[in-house]
Amino acid sequence: MLFEQGTAAAHRKLTQGLFYYLRDAKVLSVVTAPVIWSCVVPAVSLDVVVSFYQFVCFPVYGIPKVHRDEYISMDRTRLRYLNSIEKLNCAYCAYVNGLIAYVQEIAGRTEQHWCPIKHAVRMKAVHSRYRFFIDYGDADQYRKRLEEVSHAFDDLRKK
Repeated sequence: MLFEQGTAAAHRKLTQGLFYYLRDAKVLSVVTAPVIWSCVVPAVSLDVVVSFYQFVCFPVYGIPKVHRDEYISMDRTRLRYLNSIEKLNCAYCAYVNGLIAYVQEIAGRTEQHWCPIKHAVRMKAVHSRYRFFIDYGDADQYRKRLEEVSHAFDDLRKK
């Protein structure tokens, strides 16, 4: 998103310089930053493995692929009121949270294909495909509708 020239100029004026940003940083935030950033390596590995998985397997199963760019957006790095450290931190959060949503959608589509049964307990968070699943304990519907539900991705193909 582009801002009008006046808004962009006002944003630049609100940028906190790196010296002041680091001077005002909480010690524990600085100390724990490497721990947070250490998650980048497994996150990138997960991204590569899951992307490869769906690239190879989804066409075989007839499952529509998940588009990464619908889940991972690095747009906050364009905000002029953020300094370089804040932009880097925003990029980290956007990437990791977007990646988790991307992986959850891939897992949800996989689960729909292989095991579309709702859980016995109410889940706090579920993926987008869960609403199509067969109720827990409904053996009759499972046998009657398994094939149908396992391949019910028409709503995704219309996009």
